[in-house]
Amino acid sequence: MKNFDFVIKDELGIHARPAGLIVKEAAKFNASILLQKGEKKADAKKLFALMGLGAKKADTITLTIDGEDEDAACESMKQLLETNL
Repeated sequence: MKNFDFVIKDELGIHARPAGLIVKEAAKFNASILLQKGEKKADAKKLFALMGLGAKKADTITLTIDGEDEDAACESMKQLLETNL
């Protein structure tokens, strides 16, 4: 199991475009990928769940990645978030 925190830099937070990119990237992996903001958790493979987090600029989200390809998934998700959020 891999975990990492990420602080959102995008002015609009997790809105439709970055949420769509996250879902598309997460779908490439067999690992379970969860995003958490406070007490709320969302499956990274579900668009509406991600948008339901209400993550805004300067919020810290925690990603938990667990599964057979967790190393690759973790690196890929880090790169995606740095580039798009």
